[in-house]
Amino acid sequence: MTSEAYKELGEAAWSWVLDQVREDEGPWLPETVSGDRRDVTPAKDRDSLYSGIAGLAPVLAEIAQHRELSDRERALSDGIVARLSAEAKGRVEPSLYDGLAGDATALKLLAPGEESIALRRLDELTTPDGWKTTTEFEPGSDAPLNDIIMGTAGVLMTAVWARGEFADAIATTGGEALLRTADRTEAGLDWGIAPSTPSRAPNYSHGTAGVAAALAVAGASLGRADFVEAAVDGARHVLSVGLLDDDGFVVPHTIPPSRREVEPITYTWCHGPAGTSHLFSALAHAGVTEVAGLQVDELRRRCLNSLLTSGVPERLRPGFWDNDGRCCGTAGVGDVLLDAVQDLAGTDLSETLLRGARTMGDALVERAVRDGSGARWRFLEYRDDEPLLPPGTAWMQGASGIAAYLLRLARYIENGPRSPVVDRPDQWWAVPAEVRVTRS
Repeated sequence: MTSEAYKELGEAAWSWVLDQVREDEGPWLPETVSGDRRDVTPAKDRDSLYSGIAGLAPVLAEIAQHRELSDRERALSDGIVARLSAEAKGRVEPSLYDGLAGDATALKLLAPGEESIALRRLDELTTPDGWKTTTEFEPGSDAPLNDIIMGTAGVLMTAVWARGEFADAIATTGGEALLRTADRTEAGLDWGIAPSTPSRAPNYSHGTAGVAAALAVAGASLGRADFVEAAVDGARHVLSVGLLDDDGFVVPHTIPPSRREVEPITYTWCHGPAGTSHLFSALAHAGVTEVAGLQVDELRRRCLNSLLTSGVPERLRPGFWDNDGRCCGTAGVGDVLLDAVQDLAGTDLSETLLRGARTMGDALVERAVRDGSGARWRFLEYRDDEPLLPPGTAWMQGASGIAAYLLRLARYIENGPRSPVVDRPDQWWAVPAEVRVTRS
């Protein structure tokens, strides 16, 4: 496909999302849009980065790299900033994808300086053990969680990325809390979503790979050798439960295996080598060269090779690849590949990875649902009687996140390795510092 094809589809998807935005004390989005378009009310997480209006911020930031925002888009941006700035002052949920750290991310992308409102509130809510959760992950408990999506690792990452008056205190508290909640294993250190969680999701979004990455970048920022050492110990544990077969590296989705998950190995940002590759680039950022006798650059390359040889994005069998979104599917894999393309610019591997990123883009073009209202995607849940799901709007599971990937891919093809990257708290170290839009 040409860059123009990716760009046109990205704009069509964004147009469809814009038409779903509604107003009720500020902008909000329905998470999915059913065929009858019946009226819905704002969800509890209407402001979240995962599925709410904060997730529109990185899309608007990406669009601003292509062209001037329209009056409608500027008004939406202003509305998001006003809503999040006001709500952050009383918000109690701390997390990156459902709370204040997500607010800080969106505000920094849209109105640099405004993120201090959310960071100040995080600082106010700090306890010695981190930040209490409102997610009801464990019914009856508000104890801090550990992971990137809902817990301390995501808050820590955000503080390091956002910088500012409260960043070091937040990152220090978060890192020290994670050290206290670690489980010592034969190989190193391990973290569950919560300390009491019996099963483990060891990859990036909910497990040790993500927690260790957070500790690595925080250790580098704060000069905390103990954080970096814990990150290395976390990586040792991840290696001990993974597979290094066939010049790749993959880690099981869940340990012990969950009856819910049909595929024991997945290849996504959340639970596969796409996201877990960021652990090894985070260690490299912190000055670590090897873990358990293996070079961290080689381990990152192995993760990426597993993506390229997995069969993704083909739907090889029911349940193998039924999602095209950013969290769990095609757009998320493509974005990780593009990060590595830019980080490894000028190498033969970079060209191979770019072909992979374009393969993800081509699949998104082929699977788009198009009509006069724009473009969107329908994922599959093959275990349902009606497996075709309604199209989603949001950053992690819908057209917003897919649109941003397609626009970034088009821009890279047109402008090359020096194309600015709209970086975020959970991947900024994976690209060269000079291409990050938030570096100054």
